[in-house]
Amino acid sequence: MTGTTATTTRAVDTPPRSTAATPLIRAIKTDADFQAWSRYVERSPGGTLFHHPQWCRCVEDVFGHEPRHLAGWRDGRCVGVLPLLELRSALAGLLLVSVPYGTYGGVLADDDAAGSALLSAAFRYADRCGARSVELRSAQPADPALIDDQRYASFVKRLPLEVNALRTFLPRKARAAARQARDRDGLTARHDAALLPTVWRLYARSMRRLGSIAYPYRFFAALLESLGSRAWVTVVFRDERPVAGLLSFVFRDTVLPYFAGLDERVRCPGAANLIYLSAMERAVRSGLTQFDFGRTRRENSGPFAFKTNQGFEPRTLGYQRYVPPGRTAPDLTPSNPRFALARRVWPRLPLCVTTRVGGWLSRSIPG
Repeated sequence: MTGTTATTTRAVDTPPRSTAATPLIRAIKTDADFQAWSRYVERSPGGTLFHHPQWCRCVEDVFGHEPRHLAGWRDGRCVGVLPLLELRSALAGLLLVSVPYGTYGGVLADDDAAGSALLSAAFRYADRCGARSVELRSAQPADPALIDDQRYASFVKRLPLEVNALRTFLPRKARAAARQARDRDGLTARHDAALLPTVWRLYARSMRRLGSIAYPYRFFAALLESLGSRAWVTVVFRDERPVAGLLSFVFRDTVLPYFAGLDERVRCPGAANLIYLSAMERAVRSGLTQFDFGRTRRENSGPFAFKTNQGFEPRTLGYQRYVPPGRTAPDLTPSNPRFALARRVWPRLPLCVTTRVGGWLSRSIPG
């Protein structure tokens, strides 16, 4: 794995010493670098799974994006990281994203000086390499001088301490829908990593129905292999027929249900409610304290309403973008009129076509 923003080639296990407040910024290259990066994310208060090298390496291996990850060092100690990947998009040209296919990203730093130095190094590289933009998927805005993107909201809520308390944790209608799915429709939930192919098929089917591309199965498989017990696979069955699937991720005290799918051919109105309730129940039994419903575009009214109807309050994410002078940032969101025709046609195509073409397109659209 290589980067082009390094100012020195010495290994991170014997980093140069910096006596100034501004840290030394270097590309992350060696095994020692990756170990230091992993440790930093694990201990950083703002660290998420998407900042972690486990996520980034899966993205690199599956999609082929070039790593440009940066770390800041001061007096021989890591004081900040910026996971960053370079995409050569067939639709938008050269892009830098922190991080692709993730809800969160951006700078993690001990202090403002370290954070500013990491951002400056990334922006200088963007200027040199001809990137159209640097996208930072930060939970909180990183720099008041950057362009804000307030289209996305996250949904996070603390879980109760006991499974029985989930009866009042969810709003009345959400509880009733999940209960009816279990008691009236006979749906059952099963947690089993061996069901990952089933989850992906349900996910791919839902993405086609919504007019969106699906990530390839090998991304799901790579994440499961890399994350191990941090990845949960859940499927809801009606008799022996799978009707809903979910791939969730665990980081520290939080579970994040991430990739979901439904079989629209089976009429089970409460299947979605039940699968998320099952993830909540497992999280409480595992001692986790937060449920993160991930991000949703505010204009995406269906998922946005579903999450709020589960009792979760939207919180605007602090996404920001740096656009080098003389360049324009692309709009790769599904609401772009440029994609309107494709979105109308997509649900009518065979699933074998949408999964194959979607897997190819996903290399150009960072999610």
